[in-house]
Amino acid sequence: MRNAVSVSMLFLCLAANLAVADEPSKDDKPVDLKIGDTAPVFERRSDQDKTWTSADYVGKKIVVLYFYPADFTSGCTAQAQKFRDGMNQLADKGVVVVGVSGDSVSTHELFKKTQMLNFTLLADEDGSLAKKFGVPLSKGGEVRPRDAMNKPILDGDGKQLVLKREVTAARWTFIIGKDGKIIYKNTKVNPVVDTKQVTEFIDGLEKK
Repeated sequence: MRNAVSVSMLFLCLAANLAVADEPSKDDKPVDLKIGDTAPVFERRSDQDKTWTSADYVGKKIVVLYFYPADFTSGCTAQAQKFRDGMNQLADKGVVVVGVSGDSVSTHELFKKTQMLNFTLLADEDGSLAKKFGVPLSKGGEVRPRDAMNKPILDGDGKQLVLKREVTAARWTFIIGKDGKIIYKNTKVNPVVDTKQVTEFIDGLEKK
């Protein structure tokens, strides 16, 4: 009788463990940040291979955080160029711009140098930062980079360089206010007009 009870208890424990294992963890729930929500605190390696920490800027600056698919692709290059060209105007308004993709630090370094970018790029190679902001991810890919004159960039052996990434983030743009809250969210970004829309939104804040 005692053995039968023990066996029954064992099955109950196993069933309970399986039930817990099947329950989705809180970490698996998709994030859906709303306007007015507090932005996640984060840090990532920058194009200079240094740690960039959001806490160093939030509270002092307005932070434009834009996620994009990949360095050296046409749309992403156009978007980066627009932010580059509008950076002085944004900086005068107390704004810091940060681009995020699944590319590596070294890829970001090359992209920034090629396009003469004047803002920071962060490496999110596993997509975990994108997940914190609810940005959709798809599988990675590869790109054959070209320089500012549209000529192929070669590797050390004289062959065309191939850059690979493990994840690809959707093109979303956020603005984090000085109070650390999300004040702007665009999930349908047009890379060519993103900078214009961001600038107009920030101009509107100054008029309030």
